[in-house]
Amino acid sequence: MSEAAWERTLTVGTAGQTHALAAALGAGLQAGDLLVLTGELGAGKTTFTQGLGEGLGVRAGIISPTFVLVRIHPNRPDGPRPGGPDLVHVDAYRLESASEIDDIDLENTMDSSVTVVEWGRGRVEHLSESRLEVDLHRQLGGTQAGTQADAQNVGSQPAGVVLDFDTDDADEPRTVVFRGFGPRWAEPPAALAALPSPPATPETD
Repeated sequence: MSEAAWERTLTVGTAGQTHALAAALGAGLQAGDLLVLTGELGAGKTTFTQGLGEGLGVRAGIISPTFVLVRIHPNRPDGPRPGGPDLVHVDAYRLESASEIDDIDLENTMDSSVTVVEWGRGRVEHLSESRLEVDLHRQLGGTQAGTQADAQNVGSQPAGVVLDFDTDDADEPRTVVFRGFGPRWAEPPAALAALPSPPATPETD
């Protein structure tokens, strides 16, 4: 398996900031992009995907596709990106191999959509030469190193938007790790490049 071209770690303090960070990222995604989301239950995968959907301008109502494996959210002609790509949202938790991924025929929509696969690591790498991996970690009982991506950096949640958070404890801090693979993600996307870099670790004698 090829190594990541780069890695970026951020810390978000609330579910709204997770959503806003993903929305900023989604605004720059293109048809053919593959995102692989990893995180334990309640880590914020669905909240993150909802943000991606907002940035892409697809139809609202994104929920976990656990029981149907795949949900397709079409682009809105009256949205911020009319004519843009649809969002294909996949939950691969119950799929045990790359061959089972092939059985759901994602190749038919890959070129015209943005494909987001939860629990896809080790299962979907063959679908594209490029992918963006996103790992979400709950910071239960402690903190992890990263950049504080606050509302000023990633935007504020629009009024009137109802979020379907993964967990009742929606505003606990989370660490989000991004890794880029392949030529499409040779450099971090603009939504991440615009954020401040993590502070340097002080040297010790």
